[in-house]
Amino acid sequence: MNLDFISPDDQQLGSAMASFSTSSSRPYHIIIFGASGFTGQFVVEEVARTASEGPKGNLKWAVAGRNRTKLEKVVEQAAGALSMPELKSEVDILVADVSDLDSLAAMCKQAVIVLSCVGPYRFFGDPVVKSCVENGAHCIDISGEPQFLESMQLNYHDQAAEKGVYIVGSCGFDSIPADMGVIYTRDQFKGTLTAVESFLTASAGPEGGCIHDGTWQSAIYGLADSNKLRSLRKKFGHKPLPVVGPKIKRRGTLFYSNELQQYAIPFMGTDPSVVKRTQRYLTEELKESPVQYGAYVGIGGISNIFKLVFAGLMFFFLVKFSFGRNLLIKFPEFFSFGFFSKAGPTRKQMEGSSFRFIFIGEGYTEGSDPSEGKPNGKIRTLVKGPEVGYVATPIAMVQAALTMLNESDSLPNTGGVYTPGATFAKTTLIDRLNKHGIQFSVL
Repeated sequence: MNLDFISPDDQQLGSAMASFSTSSSRPYHIIIFGASGFTGQFVVEEVARTASEGPKGNLKWAVAGRNRTKLEKVVEQAAGALSMPELKSEVDILVADVSDLDSLAAMCKQAVIVLSCVGPYRFFGDPVVKSCVENGAHCIDISGEPQFLESMQLNYHDQAAEKGVYIVGSCGFDSIPADMGVIYTRDQFKGTLTAVESFLTASAGPEGGCIHDGTWQSAIYGLADSNKLRSLRKKFGHKPLPVVGPKIKRRGTLFYSNELQQYAIPFMGTDPSVVKRTQRYLTEELKESPVQYGAYVGIGGISNIFKLVFAGLMFFFLVKFSFGRNLLIKFPEFFSFGFFSKAGPTRKQMEGSSFRFIFIGEGYTEGSDPSEGKPNGKIRTLVKGPEVGYVATPIAMVQAALTMLNESDSLPNTGGVYTPGATFAKTTLIDRLNKHGIQFSVL
């Protein structure tokens, strides 16, 4: 490349943006780190399935983790599940371990994007993010842990911005359907959307369903550490986001939802905090009007309420003590009424499971003044898709990575630690998800 023809501004821009293309020293578009974990194996299959959607129809990728034998087995499994025997010879295997920083650095130097599948992220996530920032690799994770996600923003945002590296958390079921669902609802509304409530339901097929206990462990440690999250948030020194239109009313701890025709509770996951961070970015950086958000989840009928109350009381009591946490971790099936299990769901269970997110928004129609009177417009949208943990999550994560590779011009102007909504608001991620079974529509 002849530098005589590049303006100083372009040179500066080039140095401030980590590459989105492969090179001889950075041979892989994607490295799946933690590929032999329970979720990682399904991410491997999804990457193999969609490799033709990579830049110029060719995705260069590899798998990485601590144990070469397990990684070989995962690639072999994917080759069998997808009837793609060529994977066994085509997919490179790298050995890297979060406790061996040199091996992490060596891995990150070879990747354009690292897909981090190593949870609980509070224990294993930080070294991966740090190494990606230091070695010029972008990073996507599927964390549902607000404390991890927000501490990454606090600790690494400035350094990532300086290096032009994008670190994008919660790109799985937590929280792409919720975060992009709010953005989709806003974009479909003709006027100024001021508030959205989401109502989630998940269905299992005749075989039933469950979630692998890695998610259960994240919840246990997250709740035990909730005080630390509050003090972490104070360090940002954020001003409250402006409220446009009436302040959203919070529903009760347990209520009958007419929207779902069943009982519902506030959603305990990371969605509300992720959506709020996205709205802060859109308001402060892009000067867009913020949307207030409330998230709820349907729990079904009366019998489920009794189970939930019993499990909830046990959980909140035991999580305060180390012996209690050990019990919860040792017997996830017992304490969650089979909802979480050490084995995780079978493929049959996954095939029969699905989710539905209904978004109900209100705002001011075009030509109305949001500072006067009550909202005069309503909108209902739907995001629906397959089983949440090991079908929808890999689809969301891999489409996020492919969007970054193919549409780097539509990402935020500088690198940094971002939410999915902040990263992908101006991209075609929603269209891509629609083509892969996570569907967004207006009701």
